[in-house]
Amino acid sequence: MSSRRWWIGAAVLLAAAAPPASAEQGSGAITDLQLDRSRQPERVEGIGGVEQNLFRDGRVYIGGQPSQAALAALRELGITAVVNLRTPPEMDDRQRVPYDEAAAVADLGMEYIAIPLGGAEHPYTPQAVDRLAKALADHPGPVLVHCTIGWRASYLWVAYLIREQGFALPDALARGEAIAITPDPLEGLLGRTLTVRFADEARPGGAPQSSDSPR
Repeated sequence: MSSRRWWIGAAVLLAAAAPPASAEQGSGAITDLQLDRSRQPERVEGIGGVEQNLFRDGRVYIGGQPSQAALAALRELGITAVVNLRTPPEMDDRQRVPYDEAAAVADLGMEYIAIPLGGAEHPYTPQAVDRLAKALADHPGPVLVHCTIGWRASYLWVAYLIREQGFALPDALARGEAIAITPDPLEGLLGRTLTVRFADEARPGGAPQSSDSPR
């Protein structure tokens, strides 16, 4: 399995445990993120010290590992909370992260929220989406969500958009692809576009495929 399909599978698992939010849930059910659904996430220029790239989708900033100087610059943009998806062993490795991020965030007057994802000790579960949803609901201002280079952050963001903001899977995935989700190598090798869908969705022209169907 390619890394992209594995990550997409993780995002779908994150999103699948609860039905998507919808307008019918009533006022206040969906956290206002100032999203413009007609536009894809925008690259943020002028902030150095972020691994790979930094993007903004509504009031949520998504990217890779920030340096200590980058955190200070992000604070100037109004960031009130930093959600870190990296695991404790990653953050304790001073070759990878040469400073104490939690302490630096606190010193800048922002809240530090750890939602570690990766490895057997920190699996991809719907609880991660729950925690991100709570963080975004609790902080009405700009929030940074980061991992190493934005992959994990992009997939968690996709899962959140599906489950909490009512996005269709293709639309949410397109936003993740605009940030850090890369094309599946099979698409290039076969010269064909792959389509991702939930396993329990109806197949085109027929009923959902059962576990007893031929494969």
